[in-house]
Amino acid sequence: MPNTISAKKRLRLNEKRRIINRPLRTIARTAVRRAREFIAAADLTSAGEAVRRAYRTLDRAAKRGVIHHNNAARRKSRLMQRLNAALGRGS
Repeated sequence: MPNTISAKKRLRLNEKRRIINRPLRTIARTAVRRAREFIAAADLTSAGEAVRRAYRTLDRAAKRGVIHHNNAARRKSRLMQRLNAALGRGS
């Protein structure tokens, strides 16, 4: 348990932020998972749209500080690599 007043306040604020951030993190993860599922199923028109949706949700989460911007960039890069490989454009 926190001992100081500032540590108690920090605990309260961290809990509030965790509750606010959790849905955004979940939405981003779900968007990435759906995009990967469409790519794996070779449904490339739906995959393209799902990748765009995943990009938006990852950028939104990174902008709000839910995930680090490098984490979002890495996930977007890996997603695009999978899409390009499925389209036959990648290396």
